[in-house]
Amino acid sequence: MDKMRQLRLAKDAMDRDWADPGLDLGAVAAHAGYSRFHFLRAFKEAYGDTPRQYLTHRRIERAEEMLRSADLSVTEICHLVGFSSLGTFSARFKTRTGLTPSEYRAEHVGRGAALIPGCYVMLWAGGFPRRESNSEEAP
Repeated sequence: MDKMRQLRLAKDAMDRDWADPGLDLGAVAAHAGYSRFHFLRAFKEAYGDTPRQYLTHRRIERAEEMLRSADLSVTEICHLVGFSSLGTFSARFKTRTGLTPSEYRAEHVGRGAALIPGCYVMLWAGGFPRRESNSEEAP
């Protein structure tokens, strides 16, 4: 398999699984059949961004869409797009857009249709987090 085809497989995995917080360099490199460090160099050479930068851009783009259209808190959106830290999400969002997530929402909401209820967005995104059940509790 040629180099670009292998890199496209990994890029496709990032485009498909962008919301998975467990999607890391090792997992993406495995899609291409590369070691982590060889993949990092090859991806940056081919696409101009590191895999982390590319994945962060995808996640921020999805967050922008949700902030404009969904009635969810910034924290909920942060977790839905694959960030595990609200601070990291907010910092990267501001670096990319020039605005904090809350400022972005305030500037862009109200220009179109009503916000989609959060419960619909949560179901679309894979459902609500499951509670851990205790064996002594009734279902």
